[in-house]
Amino acid sequence: MNTNPLFSMQFHIQTLNKNRRTAGQKLADEIADAKARSLDQLSQCLAKLIPGHLLAQNTSGKHSRSRIFTKQTTFWAFLSQIIDADGGCSEVVSKLRSFAALKCPFKISPSTGAYCTARKNLAKGDIKEVFTHTVKTLDDMEKEAFEGRRVIVVDGTGLTAADTEENQEKWPQQKQQKSGCGFPSLRVCACFSLKTGGVLSYRTGNKKSHELRLFRDQWDDLFREGDINLADKMFSSYFDAPP
Repeated sequence: MNTNPLFSMQFHIQTLNKNRRTAGQKLADEIADAKARSLDQLSQCLAKLIPGHLLAQNTSGKHSRSRIFTKQTTFWAFLSQIIDADGGCSEVVSKLRSFAALKCPFKISPSTGAYCTARKNLAKGDIKEVFTHTVKTLDDMEKEAFEGRRVIVVDGTGLTAADTEENQEKWPQQKQQKSGCGFPSLRVCACFSLKTGGVLSYRTGNKKSHELRLFRDQWDDLFREGDINLADKMFSSYFDAPP
């Protein structure tokens, strides 16, 4: 053991000089850890928020037959693709092949076609059911957020959608862009839990939809007496101020 007082002092100074990790750095580490997880680990990590019964095979129609890409497997693969920095189908198919190597006696083709088809067949109603369940679960976790009051953060953003006739009609692209040279443009306004970071409610609209109007559409379904709303000046007006 080194008993040199100078060594001890230098060690102590180095310890004091070490910068504390910010909340953003800790969150980045958690996201990186989630990205590195296998599909099986990801489903286990989020089992409380998204239990298995929500992803059971449908009784009829799409995702009702026994296939390699079941609704459960396809959902977790899609979620992994969303949080992955790469975001490509090839990367998630590689994860699926690794997962299948441990769980299945057969191999999955490296082609992305089957996965993309299975992902397209995920019903909006099934995704909405998962979202509704996570909202309730997160809401139960937030009862003691701030002296017993919920703190809800609101913010908006813009997105582009797949260039289809249906999307162009619902969310038309900018007028200055020539037909075929742009993508459908939509706006999203979402409300988050400050405590958990989870999305509690959202609305979508086209490029003419103001975020404040989309926010007001969520009032009746989301807010209750005692809630605290946290937002930037975009959402500030006398009409929205409480009496």
